[in-house]
Amino acid sequence: MKERKSQFNIVSGDRTTHGGYHTGTLNLNHLSALLINGEKVSIEPGLIHAKSRVERGIRFQEDQELVKDGKLYWIIWVTVDRNATGSFYAGITACSMMIDHELRKGWKNLAEHVNRMDDALKRRVNIDELPAAAKQALRDFLEAHNKETWANSSDELKQQLL
Repeated sequence: MKERKSQFNIVSGDRTTHGGYHTGTLNLNHLSALLINGEKVSIEPGLIHAKSRVERGIRFQEDQELVKDGKLYWIIWVTVDRNATGSFYAGITACSMMIDHELRKGWKNLAEHVNRMDDALKRRVNIDELPAAAKQALRDFLEAHNKETWANSSDELKQQLL
């Protein structure tokens, strides 16, 4: 008898209905990735798979000191949910990475990035490490991107972006 290996599937809109052991689904339909570069915020879908335009061609190091002259970027994971009043920003988390494009080296804590993505998917808000200027830029971006979604978002989320 062939031994089954544990699997974890990332799927889009599909459901696992057989109830099998060692299976799971992770729905990324409501997750978006934003990149903060200085005070500029942009939607960057490639961040979900670590293939964004700023990460391409970069060899990531475990030691942050090797990239101490690099540029600081913030990755923002945003989950949008829907209730009776409409869509709202449900989870927002932030994590940093540094990239020295000249040396083609970068640093990021991959475990932290995965954990922050998971937190956003679980509708948590964790942007404590984000500098004030970046918080303001993020707030302005989210509000301008979709005023209705911003209006429907929780007061707690809005307060954390002040």
